[in-house]
Amino acid sequence: MAGNQLKVLNALDLAKTQWYHFTAIIIAGMGFFTDAYDLFCISLVTKLLGRIYYHVDGSKNPGTLPPNVAAAVNSVAFCGTFTGQLFFGWLGDKLGRKRVYGMTLMIMVICSIASGLSFSDKPKTVMFTLCFFRFWLGFGIGGDYPLSATIMSEYANKKTRGGFIAAVFAMQGFGILAGGVFAIIVSLSFKAKYNTKPYIDDEYGSTPHQADYIWRIILMFGAIPAALTYYWRMKMPETARYTALVAKNAEKAAIDMARVMQVDIESDSSKLEEMTSKESNQFGLFTKEFLRRHGLHLLGTATTWFLLDIAFYSQNLFQKDVFSAIGWLSKAKYYSAIEEVYKIARAQTLIALCSTVPGYWFTVALIDKMGRFKIQLMGFTMMTIFMFALAIPYHHWTKHENRMGFVVMYAFTFFFANFGPNATTFIVPAEIFPARLRSTCHGISAASGKLGAIVGAFGFLYLSQSKTTPDPGYRKGYGVRTALIILGFVNLLGALFTLLVPEPKGKSLQEMSGENDGDYDDAVQPEDVSKFATN
Repeated sequence: MAGNQLKVLNALDLAKTQWYHFTAIIIAGMGFFTDAYDLFCISLVTKLLGRIYYHVDGSKNPGTLPPNVAAAVNSVAFCGTFTGQLFFGWLGDKLGRKRVYGMTLMIMVICSIASGLSFSDKPKTVMFTLCFFRFWLGFGIGGDYPLSATIMSEYANKKTRGGFIAAVFAMQGFGILAGGVFAIIVSLSFKAKYNTKPYIDDEYGSTPHQADYIWRIILMFGAIPAALTYYWRMKMPETARYTALVAKNAEKAAIDMARVMQVDIESDSSKLEEMTSKESNQFGLFTKEFLRRHGLHLLGTATTWFLLDIAFYSQNLFQKDVFSAIGWLSKAKYYSAIEEVYKIARAQTLIALCSTVPGYWFTVALIDKMGRFKIQLMGFTMMTIFMFALAIPYHHWTKHENRMGFVVMYAFTFFFANFGPNATTFIVPAEIFPARLRSTCHGISAASGKLGAIVGAFGFLYLSQSKTTPDPGYRKGYGVRTALIILGFVNLLGALFTLLVPEPKGKSLQEMSGENDGDYDDAVQPEDVSKFATN
């Protein structure tokens, strides 16, 4: 196949691991560090927002966000992310990866700061402005998904491409960890300054007015890593695959990559013209030809990401509720507002440190050995097993002496999400579609995931409510046990739909999409899945 390939693309596929690979990982990865911090830090402060803005005088318990407000605050960023993934995914194929890349970062910087500056002290106004800016923050974050994955896949060599893309995505784990650690630092700092009593002992003094600064500082901090990355993103050259195969400028692609790789590369203008002029390399997204070649692939990447995010974001956003339900966190009235932030942040940091972060890096280490298919199938299967192991004997785990066992089992579901489909659903769409549609198809797959996140954010919130004593303002739900059983079946479906996803391990991007010579027989076809799964 190498004889049919442009020399610049062949050089990229066969290149040894060099410094420019690590530079690209850091630049793209810092975007994902910021994405994760911004998306998940809201779960650290939602209970604090309820205490500050929805306190009821004389109530036995601290204030909580009303159901519609809680749902909006938790999920509005996902709505923005969904929109951004579709829009910037399409734009990345139209204007180029680099031109759009800096745009997403500036949106994230501006909206992170604006989220913490939400206006007024009236609940409705604060929540409206917070949701407004978090929607646009999510819009910027959405663009980072298809662009970061596509840029890293197009920079990487075919031998270690999976590990490089996984390393970019693994920065999400550090972003989640950083959110918890920073919230601990902020809450401890305020706790040292303002020695507050639990709500049960001092209704008003348990939430000092200075606590309003805590959630604002935590949200605004996300602007710093994004701002620090902007300069380096703008210095990156456009990817050679976009320049050659989409912009159709083989000479510029060769010059750019020769500078990056520090080798001499010839331009193949005549070969490029021959490749791109074939009808089989010109079909669009909404064509029968795309449906024939990649329809099942797109269905597989979109459905598996959708199902994964229902489970993954339910777990992440509502860890605090699960921990409270099993007694690992005490009832809110036994904490001051500042103490509660600290307790929630500590619990989430422990989970991130012990399971989330290691899971990501197991994927980085093993994905180019095991392959994407096996890791994704294994991850979904193990998540299913652990969910059922938690749910079926749920009452056993709620006993005081067994609660740490529950936390350990719960942590394993995070480990196998990240050493599994949470990483692979991000990686595969950046590898199996043609260059001119790669960013768009990744954006569609990622947007399907965010639909799943929205379902998880809304569904789990209502579904997990107690059958007898729901939180104020909520209807009776089905309890945490039922919610965990449903998430187990969601993971099982994810394992089944994984059968539609091909294995790109060891293949060039052009081999996967059939762009080398336009012959579909050389491209990966849906019926090849079983063959890849056994390789």
